[in-house]
Amino acid sequence: MATTDVAIQHAGRPASKPIVNDMSIQVATVNGSGSQSSNTVLLRTIFQMGVPVSGKNLFPSNIAGLPTWYTIRANKDGYIARKKEIDFLVAMNPETAQEDVLSLGDGAVVLYDEPLNLRSLRQDLIFYSVPYDKLVATVCPEAKLRKLVKNMVYVGVVARLLNLDMAEVEKAIRKQFARKVKAAELNLAAARAGYDYAVASLTKQDPYRIERMDKNKGKIIIDGNSASALGCMFAGVTVVTWYPITPSSSLVETLIDYMKEYRIGPDGKATFAIVQAEDELAAIGMVIGAGWAGARSMTATAGPGISLMSEFAGLAYYVEVPAVIWDIQRVGPSTGLPTRTSQGDVLSTAFLSHGDTKHILLFPSSPQECFKFAGEAFDLAEQFQTPVFVLSDLDLGMNNWMSEPFEYPEKPIQRGKVLSKEDLERLGGFQRYKDVDGDGIPYRTLPGTEHPAAAWFARGSGHNEKSQYSERPDDFEHNMERINRKFETARSHVPRPEVHTGKSKIGIIAYGTSHWAITESLDQLRGEYNMEADYLRVRAYPFTREVHDFIEKHERVYVVEQNRDAQLLSLLKLDVSPERITRLRSIAHIHGLPLDARSVTDEIMTMEGK
Repeated sequence: MATTDVAIQHAGRPASKPIVNDMSIQVATVNGSGSQSSNTVLLRTIFQMGVPVSGKNLFPSNIAGLPTWYTIRANKDGYIARKKEIDFLVAMNPETAQEDVLSLGDGAVVLYDEPLNLRSLRQDLIFYSVPYDKLVATVCPEAKLRKLVKNMVYVGVVARLLNLDMAEVEKAIRKQFARKVKAAELNLAAARAGYDYAVASLTKQDPYRIERMDKNKGKIIIDGNSASALGCMFAGVTVVTWYPITPSSSLVETLIDYMKEYRIGPDGKATFAIVQAEDELAAIGMVIGAGWAGARSMTATAGPGISLMSEFAGLAYYVEVPAVIWDIQRVGPSTGLPTRTSQGDVLSTAFLSHGDTKHILLFPSSPQECFKFAGEAFDLAEQFQTPVFVLSDLDLGMNNWMSEPFEYPEKPIQRGKVLSKEDLERLGGFQRYKDVDGDGIPYRTLPGTEHPAAAWFARGSGHNEKSQYSERPDDFEHNMERINRKFETARSHVPRPEVHTGKSKIGIIAYGTSHWAITESLDQLRGEYNMEADYLRVRAYPFTREVHDFIEKHERVYVVEQNRDAQLLSLLKLDVSPERITRLRSIAHIHGLPLDARSVTDEIMTMEGK
């Protein structure tokens, strides 16, 4: 039956209409088999055909050998959150094949490796069998390479079954192997072998297909960590210290490549320093030292690294030194699920260190915001002389996302209250920790300022306004209250939330990558249940006035997040008036998979008693 037929017959049931540009494709393979390249080619092919698409990689925490799943969602309406249901399974892993098939909904499609013999498992699915080993042998003479090239065969088969343009497949392959011409030709031959086999041997039975659209014009595909790295470079970072940890390593690795290309001076020497430290403690210590010296400095880590940085974070907070820390969150506690996504570091990071500390947090939800918030983070760190934490997550950091091209930063770098030699000559001197302007933010000088009054002690112990050692209770209380006043000032400077309000009595608050499930859930609530809900996406902590106003205007507010203990909800409870706390309700997910809209919709309707 031709792929252009309007009606598609399956298993004796009435003909079904084609399902165009609305599907979830899951590829089940083995980690280390080279499937990432094949999956990226599939994703990019659909993207090049103008169809909104997203990719989610679910991979194990070992080097090779364990199961891995890659999910591609194509959706004509632009929904890019993970879809709970799988419509089209490419089953390549013998270890998980039966379980993967049994987990599918009625009518789903299974494309499988012939030796797996999956057709007998169920009668309510559509099966396609392909002899991948035979096909790859015809195009890849070297047996040791066949394991890697084999995956590109299923790209060709899927292209035929879903009506993908092979010219776009070739374009995607050549982009993937841009610096390896021979590899590109070999993989292209494998894809064509799969396509030709499907033409000759497979009869289209399923309703799924991709047709060209024009929704991706001008857009790019990029992962959040690469966007963050670009943002840091454009923000003027000069010192980067780090210790490798999943899922943050690629941020610094990518930044290294960018800096080597764009930050080499006319004399051929680097105008930056990137240091791999012996551990996370050393990394944050170096960042603080560089920040004290006047450099824009940063590190990138994940939850375990954040835990180790606790004492140094308190030092920077109390001594008032700028620092930027990227936390690409993963599932904890302990090692937890190191290759699964989470929003589990929110509460601990907000108060990281012993004693009374409160840190500025930024919550990007897209590659665009990763790029933009890099500049915001460095500006805020210097303006408020404090650590600023950017809380991304594994889903955003390591997966590919569609994005508008980034705008070149036009706003000048904000260094904050830094006194120059000329300022000191005019003033005669300064007191490092004195609140001159009433905003809690003192003035500082940088080492090397040529004035005898420029020097000050960066004390982690008790100090007075002049930065002199002091254990007087009133000095300590006065200093801590001033630092808290500085935090309150930050409310009007951090990124404001994104707010969508109408006349609904129900509100939803979310942040980070949960945003993409919420936008789809709002449409589900409206379309399936005729239920309207307003929505606020938090983009920073401390919370701005808009967050309080949003809670004030709604009878019930559902706070959606990806952790067990409702961590953002806990911060909100500490921030809002006691009589408003009863309006807040938690919707929390802790499975480590990117949040899907259907789970949010179902839980809201259950809690609404409908």
